[in-house]
Amino acid sequence: MRILDASLEFRMLSEKSAETVRATLPAVGAAIGEITGSFYERLFAAHPELLRDLFNRGNQADGSQRQALAGSIAAFATALVEHPDQRPDAMLARIAHKHASLGIAPEQYQVVHTHLFAAIVEVLGDAVTPEVAAAWDEVYWLMANALIAIEARLYEESGTRGERRPYTVVARTAETADVATFLLRPADGGPVPAHKPGQYVSVQVELPDGAHQIRQYSLSGRPEGGLRITVKKVAGDPAGEVSHHLHQHVDEGATLLISAPFGDVQLADGDRPVVLASAGIGCTPIVGMLTHLAETGAARKVIAVHGDRQESAHAFRDEFVQLVDKLPGGEAHVWYERPEGEWPAGRTGLVDLTALDVPADAVAYLCGPLPFMRAVRTQLLAAGVPAADIHYEVFGPDLWLGQG
Repeated sequence: MRILDASLEFRMLSEKSAETVRATLPAVGAAIGEITGSFYERLFAAHPELLRDLFNRGNQADGSQRQALAGSIAAFATALVEHPDQRPDAMLARIAHKHASLGIAPEQYQVVHTHLFAAIVEVLGDAVTPEVAAAWDEVYWLMANALIAIEARLYEESGTRGERRPYTVVARTAETADVATFLLRPADGGPVPAHKPGQYVSVQVELPDGAHQIRQYSLSGRPEGGLRITVKKVAGDPAGEVSHHLHQHVDEGATLLISAPFGDVQLADGDRPVVLASAGIGCTPIVGMLTHLAETGAARKVIAVHGDRQESAHAFRDEFVQLVDKLPGGEAHVWYERPEGEWPAGRTGLVDLTALDVPADAVAYLCGPLPFMRAVRTQLLAAGVPAADIHYEVFGPDLWLGQG
């Protein structure tokens, strides 16, 4: 995980506002889902282009983006009043990297403020006294200004302001029936931006209705002179509209608009043991990390774990084993819920780390469905791995963020 620079200025909540926020947090927290729902309705009524060309329409349709926003606001406010001398680095970094990959600009925070506070007044009514409004306004701008500062630093490091660059699809490979890998190279022949194992890029496509939707995809490898992304065709409409578009309409020779790499979950160098645990399409950043470890000749102990429905659904099944075999301290463990018998090395059932020798000084990286990551995190904690050394990547809105 990328830790924020200690020089980043972060003001604490004023004493008066802290008292007000502490007193009103239960009421605001209880209504935060309704508040964020009203916020998005107001925002998109005033700025329909944001829903068309910036926000994920699938996440809006299923309510997951509203849940994520509600969780992050409540978690940030709670952190301010419960731990006033600590900066919530993990939360801020995760949000800032996502924002930077989308090209969020500082002036957009004022737009959000306008409609968010109108929604707060609409939902809470007379309970929003001038004192309450001022306290929560302070909370908002503490969070917003911290994110603006971090995003400015990320833009500076990437050499972009969130712009997307044309890349040519030079190869497309079917990994499974519903997973495809796209090998991309800059259309201008220029250099590929530096990136770290575990990061992702944003991909923008134009859909049949004229919308320019954006999705993030993890970098699943390190091809010479290019980038590699792997996309699972997601069921649902409009939840999977971009993945369906990529699978149905993007072949070798096509051009895609790609952002610079971002992402706060990054494989740390060093000699500590590492646990890489994935399930389903969560294998993509993990394979990217394994590729880096194999290419750099890492001698550290590496426990690579994957869970899937069955062998035929396991993307990178052979590559996963081949990469681990290149590591002198590597071991691979695979579980299938409904094994087909094609791969005798796989265990049956769900991933179970209690059957493995996990060092207590390991650092862990998880990616997959939330139930999987919750179970693996619990097993890692039981093995003595500190919570601070367990990092996770979520595809889509981070519904785990507001839960600590």
